[in-house]
Amino acid sequence: MERVPMRDGYGKALLELCRLHDDVLVLDADVAKSTRTEWIRQEYPEKYINVGISEQDLVGTAAGLSLTGFVPFISTYGVFLTGRAWGQIRNTVCYNNLNVKLGGAHAGISVGPDGATHQALEDIALMRVIPHMMVITPCDWWETYKATMAVYDIKGPSYVRFGRNPAPVVTDKDTPFDLYKAAIFRDGSDVTLFANGLMVHEALTAADELAREGISARVVNLHTVKPLDLDTVCTCAAETGAVVVCEE
Repeated sequence: MERVPMRDGYGKALLELCRLHDDVLVLDADVAKSTRTEWIRQEYPEKYINVGISEQDLVGTAAGLSLTGFVPFISTYGVFLTGRAWGQIRNTVCYNNLNVKLGGAHAGISVGPDGATHQALEDIALMRVIPHMMVITPCDWWETYKATMAVYDIKGPSYVRFGRNPAPVVTDKDTPFDLYKAAIFRDGSDVTLFANGLMVHEALTAADELAREGISARVVNLHTVKPLDLDTVCTCAAETGAVVVCEE
């Protein structure tokens, strides 16, 4: 199976958004190579701003730009963006429902050798409790691309979470994607495996193994954590009678 870093999808989407829209700006906290915003710096230098290793300034600057009509996309490591700048995200961006788009890179334990200081495990919990914030955890680079493109059209703050390392590609260009609807990737009648991010591939693998044991597992890609597609969650839970939630 092909493996491509999810951050590549984020970078490619930003390039496309910069090409399509005059109001898009890309802000970075001095990690352009890691987040693929380096591609914007090279291709659209007039749309790229590096505030340095200063996550609180990153969010505050984006907030101000949004009030002048720009659509700022800001990105750095998820653990630093949601941890160090949580107050600015909560009180400046979300309290005022500003049109700021957040990209949290290097999420989860899959960042591996960078160590516990860089492994964002709390970021989803921190973001989903703030009013107005949309939270998306795409499953591969194609879905990261589609999610990043889609949040441009949503007025208000959003957080797209993605990893660093090459990840299995489980969707393609033509796979349907709806920010507000969970996607059933495999049907089953005995148990539903709700997953997002890298865990979608793991859930599909687990479903194959369970099938060999005579257990029919349904796999649902819950890419959007907030707002949660409660209709699909409740329907699948009722139909299969058992659920397992798989998160990184």
